[in-house]
Amino acid sequence: MKRRDFLKVSATGAAVAAVASPAIAQSSPEIKWRMTSSFPKSLDTIYGAGEYFAKQVAEMTDNKFQIQVFQAGEIVPGLQALDATSKNTVEMCHTVSYYYVGKDPTFAIFASVPFGLNTRQQNSWLYQGGGNELANEFFKKFGVVGIPCGNTGTQMGGWFRKEIKTVADLSGLKMRIGGIAGQVLQKVGVVPQQLAGGDIYPSLEKGTIDAAEWVGPYDDEKLGFQKVAKYYYYPGWWEGGPSVHAFCNQEKWESLPKNYQAVIQNAAANATTWMTARYDMQNPGALKRLVASGTQLRPFTTEVMEACLKATNELWAEISAKNPEFKKAIDAMQAYRSDEYLWWQVAEYTYDSFMIRSRTRG
Repeated sequence: MKRRDFLKVSATGAAVAAVASPAIAQSSPEIKWRMTSSFPKSLDTIYGAGEYFAKQVAEMTDNKFQIQVFQAGEIVPGLQALDATSKNTVEMCHTVSYYYVGKDPTFAIFASVPFGLNTRQQNSWLYQGGGNELANEFFKKFGVVGIPCGNTGTQMGGWFRKEIKTVADLSGLKMRIGGIAGQVLQKVGVVPQQLAGGDIYPSLEKGTIDAAEWVGPYDDEKLGFQKVAKYYYYPGWWEGGPSVHAFCNQEKWESLPKNYQAVIQNAAANATTWMTARYDMQNPGALKRLVASGTQLRPFTTEVMEACLKATNELWAEISAKNPEFKKAIDAMQAYRSDEYLWWQVAEYTYDSFMIRSRTRG
């Protein structure tokens, strides 16, 4: 290379470096956010997924983007997490959207609804089937952007003081149950109560409520429900695969550099996998301990399940008749569910059923 050409190249390279370095710095600013959780620290998996998410964000940005997580009640009560984010009291929250059906029942569809999608189907719909796009079209009305950030897996049906054999046994039963599932159970005689996680045990202990559901064996054992209720029912047909969300304030989200938006989305996806995997690891041992200590495990009868499915379909028709956004989302979810179960019955269900039978035969 001629000396003259070399000098030209060197000068050009220096100019590029001079431009590139500040550009990189500008795209990776130092930012500190707060995220309020709807869960107590003691529930180390559902709350812990929020901490795992924040840790991932920090590591992906060399600690330039830091998100501090606060348990329910430290900044606002657990069920006010979305409002705090919408009003920019905090930049983010970690919560379940069905807690906010009082604002609009459509919120429930993007978390979990009775007889909805299982965990893999839920993730498939949100990530690949247009669910996230529908969700954020709706969430925008409330000044937030929603990113899936956890999934508990199919939940249990809850703790009851008495056996539930028929639909008549549900009449007048006061039960802690969140979201739109309470409206379904109301149709079959239950008196639903919405309580934050930390308030369930004392209410059950004092007899203020007769039954309660939370998540599954690992969390339920931690909360001590086995000490105040004997019968443990399954499945939680109202939560086949419930998504937990990280909600960002809309304006704060839009102010982020694109690379930081991508970091949040990827960290949240990692947290979703982390939460499901961790519950799948923890629940078997917890269930064994609960049964060994005297918990009576019971399946809901076919009569109860069929009555609740009928009530669910009636409720969807009633809400859809007056809420076009709900109808649009529930129709999309149900169409996706139909195709998913067409596939499920071919391979997934057949394989699982065989393996379960093989296990019981030893």
